[in-house]
This record gives sequence, structure tokens and C-alpha cells, in this order.
Amino acid sequence: MYESMIIAFIFVFIVCMFSTAILNIILRFFGKRGYLGNLYPNVRGGIPRAVGVIPFIILSFYMLPPFNSLILFIGIFALIDDILGRKKCIPLGIEWGQLSRGIGILLVMFMGFVQGLGISSIFIALMIQPLNISDMQPGSTCIVTIIMSIVSIIFMLILGSPIFEGLPAVYTPLLILVVCLAYSPLDFYGKIMLGEVGNHTFGVALGSAFYLIGGLWSVIVFGFLTVVLIAYVRRNNLTVFFRRQLRILDPTFGDFFMDILTGGGLGDLLRKQILRSRQIEVKNPLLISLGFRRLLFNPFAQHPKKYIPKNDIPSLKSGE
Repeated sequence: MYESMIIAFIFVFIVCMFSTAILNIILRFFGKRGYLGNLYPNVRGGIPRAVGVIPFIILSFYMLPPFNSLILFIGIFALIDDILGRKKCIPLGIEWGQLSRGIGILLVMFMGFVQGLGISSIFIALMIQPLNISDMQPGSTCIVTIIMSIVSIIFMLILGSPIFEGLPAVYTPLLILVVCLAYSPLDFYGKIMLGEVGNHTFGVALGSAFYLIGGLWSVIVFGFLTVVLIAYVRRNNLTVFFRRQLRILDPTFGDFFMDILTGGGLGDLLRKQILRSRQIEVKNPLLISLGFRRLLFNPFAQHPKKYIPKNDIPSLKSGE
């Protein structure tokens, strides 16, 4: 059994690595000629987006049931999100991408319940949010996926890896690790983007691995650790973002954590629905340290303009 797993992992690694490189070449060829739209954004001169479709396809085939079906559903709707991008859905007043992503998350929750995962399916689906926010700089999602896969493997080996669907449970984080390692080199160099299809896939995949460690509570605990890790990995970029975009000049680690947990388009959409045009000002030091300024920051409220000297705005150094 273990010999078959090793052979399968070698095959998966080779297929993922070469498929990623080939897709990168194809998307660049058509993207430079203006045929790809949202799949070839003008970032650093043009970068193929949604190359994460390769990990999505591979994990859809090789993840154990019922997790492969969860990845299949979220991957399809995430790819639609990548293709449609920020186009407005006029009747609903939201973006088509947000709508597609929301439907995908709800389907993951529903299918998880149907296939016996219970409440854990909600938290597996919610792993999409932090992995989506992590994918804002080259290699960040990959490093988080690699680290949390290794952490999952270690805990499974310590606690004992039960047999799941005829294979040791450790098969799942090992598979995620192999796929991510094969995909990641070009991503670390900033040559390709996972896109929503890629980071959503890794989010659900990691949530599935966490579930196999010990059920509901392991999904919650390791999901929390994942958010902390992403906040740490992105702390430099988030400092700049908070000061320039949110007018929070002295962000705390709690603000970073809350941004990973509740930021992004869907989080801001919920704030808009709940707070309307109001902005709740947080002054309590404890609540500030816990990130409540970011949790309650409403981008749709009327904010007074403030002058911020350029010297007070941190800039990213090379490689950050």
C-alpha cells in the first residue's frame, strides 16, 4: 500500500509540475494577444491567472471521497469567479465573482452535510476565506499550504493516522504537500497566479486534512492556526494596506488576524448590509488589540480624509 502511495505521489508531482509550466506558456501566449481578459491581468507586465486550475484538477481526482467532490464544486465556481472577475451583477448589486464564490461556499457546506461531515463542513468551507486573502502576494498561499500540510502530517503521525477509505489518513496532507510543492516554484517567483480556483482548492483541501486529524475541533483549532500563520506571513504588506487604505495608522496583530478572517469582498459586503453607511469607532485598548477596528471597519461609510505624510507610510522592501 505504501509503495503504491509513493509511486502515485511521484506521478502526481511530475504531472503537476509539467502541466503548470505548460499552462503558463499557453496562457502567456494568448494573454499577450489580448484573448484572455481577466485571466491575464496587467500585473508586473502581465501574469497568467487561475493557473491553480492544475492543482484543482489533480486534487479533484486524487483526494479521497467525500473531499474530492467538495473540491470539485468549489473549484468550478471559483473558476467562474476568475473568468468573470469584478463585473457587476446589476439585479443583485454585487459582483458576479462574489456571487459565484458565495454559491460555491454554500454548496461545499451542503454537500459536506449530505456526505456525513456534519458541522465540520461549515468550517471546512470557511477555510476558503483565509486562503483567498493570503493569495495577495507571490508564494504566500503556497508557503502557508506547505507549512500547514507538514503540521497536519506531524500531528497525524503523533496521534496515529487512522485508515480512511482504505488508505491512511496521512495520505491526504501528503498529497496536498506534493501538489503544492510541484506547483509552487513559478508562484514563488511571481510568474503565475493561483487565482480563486487555486486558493479555494487549497483552502478546502487543508480543511479536509484538518478534519482527518480529529474531526470538528481539529478543523477549528488548525483553521485558527492557519489564520494566525497567514497574518504573520502577510504582516508587512498588511501594514502598508492598513495605513494607506483603511486609515489605521497603528495596526495591531489582531487587526491583521481579523483582516484575514473577515476581509475581502464577501466580508465587506456583509459589513455593508449590517452597518449601511455607519462607522463604529473602537477606542477600547483591549478591543483594539483584538482587531475590532478591522472587524468593524466599514469601507462604505463616509470617512473624513486625513493627511498622512509619506514618510509615515511604510513601504515594502525587496522580497517582502
